[in-house]
Amino acid sequence: MSWVLAVIFKGSRSHLKIKILVQNQGEAEFGPKDYFEIASNKSIFIESLFTGIKMKRVHHREKEQFQKLFQQENIDEFEDRFKILEVFLQTERHITVSELVLLLSDNGYLLSADFVRDTLKLMCRFGFARKNRFDNGEVRYEHRHLGHHHDHMICTKCRNIYEFKDEHIEKMQGRIAAAHNFHMLQHKMEIYGICSNCLKDHIRPMPLIHAKQGEQVEIREFTGGASARMRLLSMGLRIGDRIDIVTNLHKGQMVIAADYNRYVLGRGLAEKILVEPVRT
Repeated sequence: MSWVLAVIFKGSRSHLKIKILVQNQGEAEFGPKDYFEIASNKSIFIESLFTGIKMKRVHHREKEQFQKLFQQENIDEFEDRFKILEVFLQTERHITVSELVLLLSDNGYLLSADFVRDTLKLMCRFGFARKNRFDNGEVRYEHRHLGHHHDHMICTKCRNIYEFKDEHIEKMQGRIAAAHNFHMLQHKMEIYGICSNCLKDHIRPMPLIHAKQGEQVEIREFTGGASARMRLLSMGLRIGDRIDIVTNLHKGQMVIAADYNRYVLGRGLAEKILVEPVRT
């Protein structure tokens, strides 16, 4: 890694400036709020600094290529489309058309949703953006930087999307494809589950009807009257059983599986089964 030089400019506490100079990479400035992060966790800070400087250079290159390709192809209304690219690059979120329209408005650009959608379609065509529809939900767009690949974890409760990259997984997929004499062109991985923040409220015993489709839970308690308990016991369900949520559309019947058997439960009966998620 290149050397790093930090220069602290003297001044009042509220105007303290820290400038980081990175050889052959560029520079970045930070205010007093960043000081304790720099002092207490240098390695993470420096790593994030290098990432930030690298992405700044990537975004500069993206803008240059966008201008070259769009003008080369005689795409109309270039100036407005370039504004969309600039605002799009400012966010690291997976963004919908309506969310991007609001961001553009916050930056003083009043553009129609149809025009923004058309520009995003062109950006996908020319490789500046990627279109996703996680869990068959609303269409979202993310940056598509050449040579950068990542996968996604999607929380089914709060709907937040987390990006990750694991070289071991990437190499494993290549080995699997090669073992089957399969020429892999592209791939994507989407992991659905519950994020750590949502899991804090999710681990307490809860009615089965609140369990998410695809989740594995453990039965902790039966509530309700004796008849409901006898009915559940007669079906073969016991406290301590681990069950998989096959279908839960949050209305109507739900389907669960336990010990290779499937069960169809009405929501009233399912509400009398208290469960906890099984930690993987």
